[in-house]
Amino acid sequence: METGIVIYDSAYWNGGYGTEAFRLWIDYLFHYTDLHRLGMTTWSANERMVQVAKKLGMKEEARIREARYWQGSYYDSIKMGILRKEWESLQSIDGKRNK
Repeated sequence: METGIVIYDSAYWNGGYGTEAFRLWIDYLFHYTDLHRLGMTTWSANERMVQVAKKLGMKEEARIREARYWQGSYYDSIKMGILRKEWESLQSIDGKRNK
């Protein structure tokens, strides 16, 4: 399953809202479904989304070079993902830290 988030209003960028929203969304999907893996696709100019995905434990699984053309330049398509067992392992580590 592919997933993701969008925060349209730039006034809410860089405040941790995207990280928290995506964390809650991933947690919800793994908690209420039997999905084995979650993925997301973005482009190389969207550095914030790549950093959010990495921060939440997603790993880069594929890079399609120069797949997107925008404002006169080509950008890579980046596919990232996380397995249920990886997510659960990270959550147990975070839970121990918060106690």
